[in-house]
Amino acid sequence: MTTTKAALVVVDVQRDFCPGGALAVKDGDEIVSGINRLTEAFVSAGLPVYFTRDWHPRDHCSFKGQGGIWPPHCIRGTAGAKFAPGLLVPPESVVISKGTKPDQEAYSGFQGTRLAEMMNDAGVTEVFAVGLATDYCVKNTVLDALSAGFRVSVIEDCVKGVNRSPKNSEEALRYMRMEGASLISSGRALKEIRRAAV
Repeated sequence: MTTTKAALVVVDVQRDFCPGGALAVKDGDEIVSGINRLTEAFVSAGLPVYFTRDWHPRDHCSFKGQGGIWPPHCIRGTAGAKFAPGLLVPPESVVISKGTKPDQEAYSGFQGTRLAEMMNDAGVTEVFAVGLATDYCVKNTVLDALSAGFRVSVIEDCVKGVNRSPKNSEEALRYMRMEGASLISSGRALKEIRRAAV
């Protein structure tokens, strides 16, 4: 990893996507501790961490009331839009708000944001992706990261899916790998990051 600079991208780990939220991902809160370990490792290594979040207006096009497929969720300024309880968000990390316009969907953290530009400015060449949900926002963020020219690893034990159909997450992981992403464990990612910090 001496010729690469890695970044951690934490996708949409927000209250509304965790159990009890408006659009809950089953066991979505179970990945928080693993993500926190990764965040600490990246910060200790002096590597950037980016947190994406849905930050919707009340009349967002993805909501059922506007003809979308989802219940209202992650409405900016509400409790449901806050990051999940216990999620470590260091002060030096960068928060990326997406889906901020009523008429534009944004499953990807790159869509309608400066994320790619910010990572390029920081010299990032490799992305480690974690978060919610595997079959929507993680998948689309990973695909856009690949399209933007970054190497991408998806940390399989730190993602969870909506699974509107039972195998959606499995299929999403397979598709991301087919498009060029690596699928790795958090243990392997931690070893790589700690090795890079030496």
